Amino acid sequence: MYIKPSGIAYDELKEEDIVVVDLRGKVQEGKYKPSSDTLTHIEIYKNFRSINSIVHTHSTYATAWAQAGCSIPCFGTTHADFSPKDIVLVPFLEEEELKEYEKNVGKSIVRYIKENQLRIDEIPAVLCRGHGVFVWGKDSVSAVDNAIIVEEVAKIAYISLQINKEAKRLPEYINRKHYSRKHGSNAYYGQK
Repeated sequence: MYIKPSGIAYDELKEEDIVVVDLRGKVQEGKYKPSSDTLTHIEIYKNFRSINSIVHTHSTYATAWAQAGCSIPCFGTTHADFSPKDIVLVPFLEEEELKEYEKNVGKSIVRYIKENQLRIDEIPAVLCRGHGVFVWGKDSVSAVDNAIIVEEVAKIAYISLQINKEAKRLPEYINRKHYSRKHGSNAYYGQK
């Protein structure tokens, strides 16, 4: 697994600074310590084989939803094109889970997804309560794209509630139609 080194500023980061670790978190290549979130990423990778890249951000709007303790509701087709589900909120860790904090953040994400029988292909991101957002994709480009989209749908949902605090969710039949236009075996959006 390739991961950013801990504490190195993005504007100073060079390709050769990226750290390579195995799925136990042991450094295989690189001169720096890997990200402090390495064990979180490993737990997600180990449990969801279709995920090949993870992005973790503290982007403003998505993090605000996480800190407010709210999932991001699907109010419109922009969100539904991305995911047919709310961007869900994973609960706080228990105090005893702090001993292995980063590993248990990953375990809590995995547990939440499995316990709620969510399909990983339909939820490209989760919010961690009081923390931030973890986003994934089939490759690094799609993971970064998904991180940008999560921030945009978080912003749009926030603005929607500012305009109308009783905004209604997108009806399920429209939600599914928009999602299925772009995803799955019957997708027809875009070029072949």
